[in-house]
Amino acid sequence: MSDPTHPDDFGLEEQDDLLAAEYVLGTQPAAERRAARERAEVDGAFAARVSAWEERLSPLNAGYDEAPAPDLLPQIEARLFDDVAAPGMAAPASPARGGLLGRLAGGFGWRGGALASALAAAVVFLAVVFWPPAPAPAVLQADLTTEEADLQFTARWDPVDGQLAMTRVTGEPAPEGQDYELWLIGEDGVPRSLGLLREPVTQLATVLAPGVTLAISLEPEGGSPEPAPTGPVLAAAAISESS
Repeated sequence: MSDPTHPDDFGLEEQDDLLAAEYVLGTQPAAERRAARERAEVDGAFAARVSAWEERLSPLNAGYDEAPAPDLLPQIEARLFDDVAAPGMAAPASPARGGLLGRLAGGFGWRGGALASALAAAVVFLAVVFWPPAPAPAVLQADLTTEEADLQFTARWDPVDGQLAMTRVTGEPAPEGQDYELWLIGEDGVPRSLGLLREPVTQLATVLAPGVTLAISLEPEGGSPEPAPTGPVLAAAAISESS
């Protein structure tokens, strides 16, 4: 039989995930729980992990009403750790918490780090299987090409920062006294200007969805004087998820 998995076998990110899961479950000793709480107050990345675990594990509480957790800690510790408390000395009371997670924390408030880590690792596995995090939004791309003007732009929209990068792959800048203008055409068919394309790479802040059309027109310098293209539309393409 192979050796049991130890928390140190994981990478730093996985260890932080286990620590956040232990904190949410309430399986840590008081000192470690206090340290985790203090870390969450100053470490935004760790606080985000804690929030993610609270949200991910919240379905476990759905079928349970708020109720004080049974104080089973003295009995469990008496069986597991004979030297935890001297005879006649009461063990620290478990905090009252509601829902299934609170009952797990109160009923199994082990001080054995290996047991707590094993429980947290099991919860991490189950949560990833049954409540996986939502997939990251997809990057959208499109190629806008016209043979007549030997002009080609690539469009790449990153949903993380909401930036649309328009790169002029081939072709020259717009003739003097004119500008290339980028348009967004949605399901309603109404064109909306996104801006002028004067640089080899232009960054534009916008929100896109798969299937909308991007179009480039040649306009007077400064852009179309109307809310729609007034010059020839040189290239157009629907934007879609990158493969």
